[in-house]
Amino acid sequence: MPAGLDPAHAALLARGTVIPAHPLALDPARRLDERRQRALTRYYLDAGAGGVAVGVHTTQFTIREHGLLRPVLELAAEETARARGHRPVLRIAGACGPVRQAVAEAALARELGYDAVLLSPAGLPGPDLDALLDRSAAVGEVLPVVGFYLQEAVGGRPLPRAYWRRLADQESTVAVKAAPFDRYRTLDLVQGVADSDRGADVALYTGNDDTIVADLLTPYHVRTPAGPAVRHFVGGLLGHWAVWTRSAVRLLADAHAARAGDRAAAARALARLAGDTEANAAVYDVRGGFAGCIAGVHEVLRRQGLLDATRCLDPAEDLSPGQAEEIARVHTTHAWLREEDAFIADALPRWLSPTPTPREEER
Repeated sequence: MPAGLDPAHAALLARGTVIPAHPLALDPARRLDERRQRALTRYYLDAGAGGVAVGVHTTQFTIREHGLLRPVLELAAEETARARGHRPVLRIAGACGPVRQAVAEAALARELGYDAVLLSPAGLPGPDLDALLDRSAAVGEVLPVVGFYLQEAVGGRPLPRAYWRRLADQESTVAVKAAPFDRYRTLDLVQGVADSDRGADVALYTGNDDTIVADLLTPYHVRTPAGPAVRHFVGGLLGHWAVWTRSAVRLLADAHAARAGDRAAAARALARLAGDTEANAAVYDVRGGFAGCIAGVHEVLRRQGLLDATRCLDPAEDLSPGQAEEIARVHTTHAWLREEDAFIADALPRWLSPTPTPREEER
């Protein structure tokens, strides 16, 4: 029988929330820095995120080769457990690779208390869409599945509208993350999900870090088996939201309010559209062909004190020339990015504490 979400977390996912893609904190020897890894999770929770996605691209897929998948999943599970005593917090684990590997990773996530799996199309060779769908169904017997349209620059592949209909047909599919960084392919995903009899039960989450605001504000007029309908991206599961997370929470609140008719909220969100994309271009290293995208996330967190360096597991993976200067420039340019600094500076000693902090225990 396909796995399902408990009612509280199903309601949160359907309503829409901020889900940062969790980075990886490393010490100078490029080993897991547990203290800072916990601090990152605490930051996301205190910033108001509704969940975390761990073991995904932003966490670095090669954690598997370094024996870090279990410990990284465990740390996030432990930290979110404190918050889950007071409110729903979604734990989403990344899984990839052939069927046996993906199912094993889903089983590990279930063992550690995760709610769903973000299933990457990366790591499964060949163009066989049936194989992708069979893998999703197999993983869906273990945990609910969040489908993933990954951009080609970091290992994705084109996926047609029919694929998304068939994925939405699977009872274990609870959401899809659209991250092709392509408007045409995003439309394929939205309409494909809508083509399914289960389309209304599958939450749409943006992963298009380059056009977050547009995705959240756009009404998608689609055709469904029951007739015309309007669908919306209800939230985001994003590497870009691993930084400036409190700002992301405010943006999503404005997007939801705008959809309910609040013109002032719509104006605030629209005012961020171009700047949000500009900030993402700096962080994700668009000029460098995305080579420094993970290091760019780390650079923002380093500037804020949450990380002490931009280290990645691969010593050759680092910021591109001029990328740090671009990040500094956009930070200076956009007020909503600077507003995060005081919040982080005030709470950082608590987040870096080796023991649970009072604020976390009182949630």
